This record gives sequence, C-alpha cells and structure tokens, in this order.
Amino acid sequence: MYRAAWALCGSREDAEDLVQETLTRVLARPRMIRGEDRGYLLQAMRNTFATGLRGAARRPRTAALDDVGEPADRRAPAPDRAAEVNEVLEAVAQLPEDFRLAVVAVDILGLSYAEAGRSLDAREATIATRVYRGRQRIAEQFAQAPGASREGSGPKRSLT
Repeated sequence: MYRAAWALCGSREDAEDLVQETLTRVLARPRMIRGEDRGYLLQAMRNTFATGLRGAARRPRTAALDDVGEPADRRAPAPDRAAEVNEVLEAVAQLPEDFRLAVVAVDILGLSYAEAGRSLDAREATIATRVYRGRQRIAEQFAQAPGASREGSGPKRSLT
C-alpha cells in the first residue's frame, strides 16, 4: 500500500499519511479483511486520496499579495485538451464491443482487471488481453490519422 500511496502522492511523508488515514477509515467499521482483499484496500486508498484532493481544492489558499494575479476563469474551455479527449473517446467508441467495454472499464472507470472481469463476466486474463488489443487499435488509428505527427506538419516550401 505504501508504494502505491507514494506513487499517488509523490512524497514519502504524504504517502505515510495517506496509508494511515486509509487504514484508520477501513478499520473504523467492523468488517473482515483477508490477505486477498488487497484490491479493496487499494481502492479505499485511492478513494481517500481523491477525497483529500477534493477537500484541499475547497479550502482557501493563502498567498502573498505579490503572488496574487488575475483570477483564472475555471469555466474557460481548453479547446486543445477538449479536442484531444474527444478524439480519444471517438476512437474508443469505434472499437468492437468486447474491446470497448474492457478499455472503458479499466482505463476510464479505473477498475482493476479482476474487478472488470467480474463486471463483464470474463476471466481476468481475457480482460487484460482485450484492453491490450483495444489500446493497440487506438494507437494504430492515431498513427494512421492524417496529421498524426505534429512536428513538421504543414506544406513544405522551398526558399528558392
């Protein structure tokens, strides 16, 4: 759990706090936890981390007067980011149903392969294969798309 927490938080101290907070929340309610419930504990830790991020976003931040600048409009769209997300979602939507369901379950919903397997009534290895092949098809689609290489795109002109 500690290594996963460190990957989420990025610092050793925050990872220790996250693991402690997660275990405190899990053990506060009576339940049976066995060694094979590692997925449950990791999901609980991920949820605790997300709750902490949401709480931190709601708290006011203190800043020196020199650091205060023009407030950013949160509703302002980021067109380049939105376009990329839409392209990826369109590519996922074009996958065959088995691959699409596996990719959505694992990559978009964040389920583990085992959880996705239980949800989709398939073996964990089958889900892993479908996710891999779905990702391959999406990557191939972007590799074949015109203008896939953004470097050097556009017409080439000679200087003479």
